Amino acid sequence: MLQRVRVIDSHTGGEPTRTVIEGGPDLGDGALPERLLRFQRDHEAFRRALVTEPRGSAAIVGALLCEPNHAECTTGVIFFNNSGCLGMCGHGTIGLVVTLAYLGRIQPGYHRIETPVGIVGATLNEDSTVTVENVPSYRWAAAVNVEVPGFGQVTGDVAWGGNWFFLVKNHPYTITGENLEQLTNFTWAVRQALAANHIQGAESAEIDHIELHSPSQSPGIDSRNFVLCPGKEYDRSPCGTGTSAKLACLYADGLLAPGQVWRQESIIGSVFEGRLALRDGALIPTISGAAFVTAEATLILDPRDAFCWGIGSL
Repeated sequence: MLQRVRVIDSHTGGEPTRTVIEGGPDLGDGALPERLLRFQRDHEAFRRALVTEPRGSAAIVGALLCEPNHAECTTGVIFFNNSGCLGMCGHGTIGLVVTLAYLGRIQPGYHRIETPVGIVGATLNEDSTVTVENVPSYRWAAAVNVEVPGFGQVTGDVAWGGNWFFLVKNHPYTITGENLEQLTNFTWAVRQALAANHIQGAESAEIDHIELHSPSQSPGIDSRNFVLCPGKEYDRSPCGTGTSAKLACLYADGLLAPGQVWRQESIIGSVFEGRLALRDGALIPTISGAAFVTAEATLILDPRDAFCWGIGSL
């Protein structure tokens, strides 16, 4: 029997989001982290079918709409990509909000969205940009050294921005599209070295995002980054959770004051605007950016197709 899945595709600063609005798996009741575990345990084939070839690509992040547990939330969401699930996704949240507006489900204003790592705020602005109020972010460890085979010693900060990041400021690379292969090889080697040396986040969490920074050549832009995501694909956007982690590190170093604007540029030149606020002793990042709907489609899953459930596991 054919299975039909209705999706809305969008991009945020060049990074695609595929929002599932009908036809997704029934994850039952319970807290969203519990439903995330059910999705990981029972619906791995669905994840691959939605975001890997032949229907998807390594860059797509899926967003599965879920009923929220908290009445004040507009929706719940589980984010996933070519390698698994994500705790939070900044560009995906911006894309999700723009998608809900496109469907006529929300109007400009403030909305709350439930994710597996906590409730985030999202303001749909009158100019159709979105400002995401992320989960509390912080630097876990500063100036961590790791020996990376083939590259020598690399120093970076470990920080949480909704996902775990290793942020490297001093590196020999120019962050441009011409250096994508070098940047990918280097950051992938760093990630493997972190795992091999048991360098982790809080509660032994895997550090699955690697972020490189360098000064931007664009006027008015503070920094340019390259972010390697868990499935060995780079983020086309400036990465919302990565920018949040960067803001937390800047604050810890005394280089960014609450309310001060930080403009973060991606490797393709798209920009997020970030700020920090202090609330009850926690650092709350806000990230502003724009997303655009690119497609409205019904995906067809035909079990007779040998590649119905994707080829991401090959």
